[in-house]
Amino acid sequence: MAGLRKRLEKEPVLLFVYFLLRFSVIAVLVLQCLNGNYYNVFLCVLTLILLTIPSIIEHRLKIEIPNTLEIIVIVMVFSAEILGEISSYYTKYPGWDTALHTLTGFLTAAVGFSIVELMNRSSRNLSLSPFFVCLFSFCFSMMIGVLWEFFECMMDYFFFLDMQKDSIVSSIHSVTLDPENLGRVVHVWDVENVSVNGAPLPIGGYLDIGLYDTMKDLAVTFIGSVTYSLFGFFYLTGKSKGHFFRKFILTWDDEGEKE
Repeated sequence: MAGLRKRLEKEPVLLFVYFLLRFSVIAVLVLQCLNGNYYNVFLCVLTLILLTIPSIIEHRLKIEIPNTLEIIVIVMVFSAEILGEISSYYTKYPGWDTALHTLTGFLTAAVGFSIVELMNRSSRNLSLSPFFVCLFSFCFSMMIGVLWEFFECMMDYFFFLDMQKDSIVSSIHSVTLDPENLGRVVHVWDVENVSVNGAPLPIGGYLDIGLYDTMKDLAVTFIGSVTYSLFGFFYLTGKSKGHFFRKFILTWDDEGEKE
């Protein structure tokens, strides 16, 4: 009890957000149980587990996660699973998924940057240049983005989900449609009618199953990764004081107070 009181005094905003989101997830979990929607119950349990991961990482690895970064992470988990999946924000608000992927690119770049910085600080024989640190940060973030798209594709293929959301495309440019099979691109500029098993689809275009969604997700992950990496380069080269940037860098737990 004394430990909880001490942490409340030190991190009141973080704990308020954490308990508020945890209470909200439990309320949604109970409601989904009453409705008999056990897939959503699983998502709620998964969310409760994910909300505890930052604290577990801090405790097990003796790493300090800045409060600002930790709050963003747990809010993003809630936004992705509870709002995005259960409340259908992904389909209700087209920009919801894009915003989360952009933020994910920024945050995973922060993790990559912090990994190298922690290695730099813990080794006397290692001194990496700012450019390499930021390049690793960018590559790490993009790798996570690619692995996530692999995961979405496998879930769609093996478990018949639709994590890679469909897109409506009004034009097609394809060599497959070349009647002479000579590899020439055939352009269909205005797709008006699409049917599946003889039944027309009222969508006014071609139904793309995931390609555009995947490329869009990787593109915005790229934007988030580059943004963080540029901030990191300016911080490491002394061109920025880094008051804002330090809120997104992991440190060893004996390096000072959390932001």
